Amino acid sequence: MQAESDRALSELASYAGKLLLVRGTRFAFAGNGCGHSGGGNQVLTAAQVSSDPKGQYSLAMGESVDNRMASAINPGAREPLTLLTGSNEGYLPVVLSYRGAKQLRGADNDPFTVYKRMTGLAGMDQSVVDQVATRRKSVNDLVRGQLQDLLGTKSLSGADRRRLDLHLSAIREVEVKLACTVPEMRERELDGINPVDGKNYETVTKMHMDLVALSFACDYSRVATLQLGQGNDGTQFAIPGYRSGQLLPRFHQISYRIFSDGAEGNPIEGAQEMHHEIDKLHARLFRYLLDKLQSYAQPNGSLLDNSVAIWTNDLGHGVSHNYVNIPWVIAGSAGGYLKQGQYIDAGNVTHNQLLNTLLNAVGARKADGSPVDDFGDPSLKKGQISGMLA
Repeated sequence: MQAESDRALSELASYAGKLLLVRGTRFAFAGNGCGHSGGGNQVLTAAQVSSDPKGQYSLAMGESVDNRMASAINPGAREPLTLLTGSNEGYLPVVLSYRGAKQLRGADNDPFTVYKRMTGLAGMDQSVVDQVATRRKSVNDLVRGQLQDLLGTKSLSGADRRRLDLHLSAIREVEVKLACTVPEMRERELDGINPVDGKNYETVTKMHMDLVALSFACDYSRVATLQLGQGNDGTQFAIPGYRSGQLLPRFHQISYRIFSDGAEGNPIEGAQEMHHEIDKLHARLFRYLLDKLQSYAQPNGSLLDNSVAIWTNDLGHGVSHNYVNIPWVIAGSAGGYLKQGQYIDAGNVTHNQLLNTLLNAVGARKADGSPVDDFGDPSLKKGQISGMLA
């Protein structure tokens, strides 16, 4: 990462010792009329793609790995957080999370809606919600009496007090950020405009990541997915410091290198460079998530050390729409289960083996207590990727 500082992953150089980069995995099944849909169906499920519906409407024929994790390790088997940066309408708006065969889970693209649900504000009197949203009152104020009683407990250790203070500070930080952006987001919603465009993509993504870290730290949900954009992604990025921050062409067209969402169109001059800058932007966003997880101290390391954060894609290669050599950037060892500071080649295996490895890393097991080796379609070769294990 240091030697090749022009590469996109060099944005993650500060976390090199906590990364596990995996190449050599592939999706097992062909798409059914739409490469993006077929890839989105499989990336977290390792399941077959439905024959009906098909095309852009195809669905996975099995549950997703976040769903299995949540049922195994979440308090009360609570469902995973399922978040989206972008519109939840359009071409392939939501693709990642499945409760079971053809049971696609919806995703929340409004951080404030997620926040209200996490903090118990959902369903409360609107005047209270408005006070929080405008920073006149904090969620912390609503439980101040209980907090004072807790802090007065003699058995509360110094470490517990520091964790509580960090938790309260994190809540307030999220509130301040949400208060600055919610009115603008509501206005866009009322106008019927896509709630995320090139100007606010980073802000909303970071707010989602704040909520993911907060959710893990306060044990609301130990599992989350965050989908950035959608199939045939029309996001027009504006990257500070690049081309004077002007809006770039639609991302899907940049990835094709032409002004078209199909096979033919006029070339986009500088498309490869634009794509590289967008990759770097996404690497910086992933680093932001790692920063947030790293900021939470726990008795045996940081929250990042005890978690596993993954950046991946629904395709191995954009223009060809192939499912070979899917990229996996993995951070955190899940408490020491996974290797770190390594770049490994899995050897062209189907990616269900990688998902099995991740399930075991977070503590999920089969009904008989043995390690998970059979996630995904039953026809796939069982097992983990041994090269990922610490």
